[in-house]
Amino acid sequence: SHGQLRSLPDCKTRPKNAPPRAIRLPPPRGSSHGESRTIRATYKKDYYCSMVLESSRLWEEAEAEIGYKVYFKTSHLDMGPSDSQFLQAAIGSCQKNSIPVRVLDRSEVLEEFSGKFQLPEGWIGMVTPQGGVIKATKAVAMFQTLGVQNGAVLKDNTEVVDIKKDQSTGDIVVFTRADEKFRAKKCVITVGAWTRKLIKTVRGITLPIQPMEIAAYYWKINKGHEDKFTIENGFPTFGSHGDPHIYGTPSLEFPGLIKIPIDDGGACEPEERTWAAPQDMLDSLRECIRERFGGLVDSNGPVITQSCMYSMTPDKDYVIDFLGGEFGEDAVVAGGFSGHGFKMAPVVGRVAAELVASGTAEGVDLTHFRIARFERNLGGNGEFP
Repeated sequence: SHGQLRSLPDCKTRPKNAPPRAIRLPPPRGSSHGESRTIRATYKKDYYCSMVLESSRLWEEAEAEIGYKVYFKTSHLDMGPSDSQFLQAAIGSCQKNSIPVRVLDRSEVLEEFSGKFQLPEGWIGMVTPQGGVIKATKAVAMFQTLGVQNGAVLKDNTEVVDIKKDQSTGDIVVFTRADEKFRAKKCVITVGAWTRKLIKTVRGITLPIQPMEIAAYYWKINKGHEDKFTIENGFPTFGSHGDPHIYGTPSLEFPGLIKIPIDDGGACEPEERTWAAPQDMLDSLRECIRERFGGLVDSNGPVITQSCMYSMTPDKDYVIDFLGGEFGEDAVVAGGFSGHGFKMAPVVGRVAAELVASGTAEGVDLTHFRIARFERNLGGNGEFP
């Protein structure tokens, strides 16, 4: 997704005599396909809050330019034990970034959302206005269209197998599986779950980015209650920070169904996915749905199951940095978005375009996203966002 969304700021800022850049259409095996992604501003690490706010603005600017909507706003609810480190840190991050936040006890959550969420004893909820759903496939298509209008060239099903520096010309040469070659003075690498493999080939370094296979489930809303779970009727995006850690969206892409997955999965290689849901995880999710939604959602089993990829770093922080080595600052790599990157794609695209064009990017502290953090500590920044 970040490669697609990077194309627009890049094409708008590149020199007029520069060759058109090539981007690839989203693959069904990647992380940017599918019907929906959430947007939220609740993070333990406060530097993500400002990125979400900018990204929300950039989503709206792109919608205004294209003339249709891909971003549907609602509130966001996080819930968990009152002593949850995530909730306490996220409340502080919101306050630091002037994001309105309300903390509710379990009875107030029940009243706020008309009985749709039933919290265990000792749990609280935090509600912010910065929630929403992004229609993922439609969003990628939107940025592809805007990219083409600004000079991008789309290359579908074009697998990159190597990238080299031509020492005689200074060009960066991109090699594809089909024996094509693309030359440019600058290059941004956004290959999702294939990042570790490609960067190992190109630079000989191993980035600790682990692909994970994640199952997204859609559950049937019990008859007569379908309208209660829509954005129009105030249903939020949500995260439940217990065991299991689940998240979900309002009923949008499939009427009468609600998306509720577990925010976890199994390590894999992108070419060797199982395309199957782990039974133990599904059992715990069924039990959670039975307890959390007051009998309004059918917890017998999901109606639709989709598979997607996360690209996990040890600290769940992104990698956005110069590739270095012989490439210096002429190549930028962006990856390891760890299951919370799609919402940020416009701002990551803006940052990557600025880095490769001028060597600096405004408004985002990139210290947290440097490759060098893993040289100092294999765990990177140490704690999850």
